[in-house]
Amino acid sequence: MGKVNNPEDEDERAEEPAVGLERYFIEAYLASKGHTWEKLRGLPEEDVRRLMTEACTYASTKLAEVEARAQFVRDIHDAGQAV
Repeated sequence: MGKVNNPEDEDERAEEPAVGLERYFIEAYLASKGHTWEKLRGLPEEDVRRLMTEACTYASTKLAEVEARAQFVRDIHDAGQAV
């Protein structure tokens, strides 16, 4: 008998690529400011908090952009199938 899929497990798997992409964008932002995850450990807490707030805002914006582009492609694909 096959395994019953838990809908919550499917939601988590669907989010995994976004988590990896979010981490990539955060790392890219930190690198653009001359930092890495490791370098953050040596900074004062308020600097880390500021950098991470900026990095998370950047990542969130980029993820929204990726999702908007993906939706645009889906819309174009759906419109092409409707013809």
